Amino acid sequence: MAPWDFLFEESSWAVGKSGISPVQNMGAYLGGSAIQTIGDNPVTAYRQLVQQYAKNLAGEAVAPAIASAEVNAVFRAAPLTASMSGLWPRLIGVLFKRIPKFGVLLGYTYLTGNEEPGYAAATAASILSAPFINPVRMVEKQQRAFLKQTGVEKPIMEILREASAKYFAPLFRGTIPLMGHSFASAILGLVGQPKLQKYIQKEVGKSGAVGSSATNLIASAVVSPIYVVVTNPLSRLEVIMQTNSIKGKSINVVEAGKPTC
Repeated sequence: MAPWDFLFEESSWAVGKSGISPVQNMGAYLGGSAIQTIGDNPVTAYRQLVQQYAKNLAGEAVAPAIASAEVNAVFRAAPLTASMSGLWPRLIGVLFKRIPKFGVLLGYTYLTGNEEPGYAAATAASILSAPFINPVRMVEKQQRAFLKQTGVEKPIMEILREASAKYFAPLFRGTIPLMGHSFASAILGLVGQPKLQKYIQKEVGKSGAVGSSATNLIASAVVSPIYVVVTNPLSRLEVIMQTNSIKGKSINVVEAGKPTC
């Protein structure tokens, strides 16, 4: 039985103790992901470009101030293009990325008879969903990889044509750091934050002065800094591996992690 077969079970549509059915839960995850994707795209684009411009065109490391100045110049020259770069593959990717990830997460939870996703489900989702997610993230980064040189996004079809010349293998560059990134995201966001929110609701909300929305914000405020610290090095490795020219030699995890003298 496949992890996503639970979608076709009658029990998947039945409202459980949490007041929501498994399918409704997955729909909420997908809707929230789409809204988050649109809202954070400018920040994501800026962060990825800063990480990318940490090396110049010759592959030499540059000072963080210089990298930030170059990214600021790109955003000043074309603010809308830079802010929205990679948005369409990210939005389309919400389905290609989130359905496998949440499908495995919730499917594993359903098959094991648990009410809520646990750490084992998060681990399974991180590993099994990566091959589906990685090509979308690769295309997204390739779209903005050459903004400094061209000033425009690289067309998706051009990226796919270049990848097809190498039997689409370049689309899977960065899969290993993505697994780590996805694992951290699942552990902290999909498992840790709800558990922390329930703990805060139990301990702080006893008086009724703090509602569910406030406890969610508190939990998010605690989890978010931890998430950034854990995932930023993995994101950096992913950017190095995925912004290299598809026509050129691929960069493996070890090479991406080596300090540049």
